[in-house]
Amino acid sequence: MIQLKNTSSEIKNLELLAKQVVEGFITGMHKSPFHGFSVEFSEHKLYNKGESTRHIDWKLFAKTEKLYTKKFEEETNLRCHIIIDNSASMHYPMNKNNTIDALNKIGFSAVASASLMDILRRQRDAVGLSIYSDIYEYYAPEKGSDRHRKMLLHQLEQLLSSKSKASTKTYQYLHEIAEKIHRRSLIFLFTDMFQTTKNEEELFNALRHLKFNKHEVVLFHTYDEKTELLLDFDNTPKKFVDVETGEEINLYAENVQQKYQELSTAFFNNLKNKCLQYKIDYVPVNINEGYDKVLTSYLINRQNFL
Repeated sequence: MIQLKNTSSEIKNLELLAKQVVEGFITGMHKSPFHGFSVEFSEHKLYNKGESTRHIDWKLFAKTEKLYTKKFEEETNLRCHIIIDNSASMHYPMNKNNTIDALNKIGFSAVASASLMDILRRQRDAVGLSIYSDIYEYYAPEKGSDRHRKMLLHQLEQLLSSKSKASTKTYQYLHEIAEKIHRRSLIFLFTDMFQTTKNEEELFNALRHLKFNKHEVVLFHTYDEKTELLLDFDNTPKKFVDVETGEEINLYAENVQQKYQELSTAFFNNLKNKCLQYKIDYVPVNINEGYDKVLTSYLINRQNFL
């Protein structure tokens, strides 16, 4: 797990934090037996005889005595589109204030997405972004320029300070997003999979739509393990409120904990099996365990995608 410095501070520079996350991840890869993936990021490619000499980097030639040409946006290796669910349930836990050591699900998704953007930048890959709640809040197509990336980072920074009371129909917006992504892309979706609709097939039909045109889809199922999976609360009476529907119930968590854990485990297993059926990469990510799973999934899927 990546350890971050200044863990009690507010996130004031998302770009710098993302760079720290990625550099920590790469260092960890070098120290572990997990290898076989390229972590040498280059902004150049070897010159091939017959190509135009217009973009040869002569300064690099003076140092290495080898001919390299500079790589540009249109030569990007891969196109990636990040999708973030910004509904009310993604702002749970409500008592967390999105400092580095106290991220809720939307905060985790924003930092994870910024980290993916940093590693995509190093690989000269293009990235796009979609954000939705009860409306399609934001869309930007896949590009590789620094100006474009900074624009996306600004949107992610806004998520860190935003509040949401909106419910969502994820399947509706996934269909809309699928219609916008025309060129083959690697698609990352951050969502807690909480839906007001009970029709599971509608959601998976939308996920299948995302795979249209030979896209690859990775579902990052974000959750808080202690409270959302295990219902681990102290044994005092509490009022539980559904943040999207407003429904309330008073109870002792201990009285229903065992049954709750059985149901939540079955929910997770069903999601995993459904994704396996539809050839969607399902990655459950506990928001309290860092970003290694997210970045490792990118490297694995990038290698399989190209």
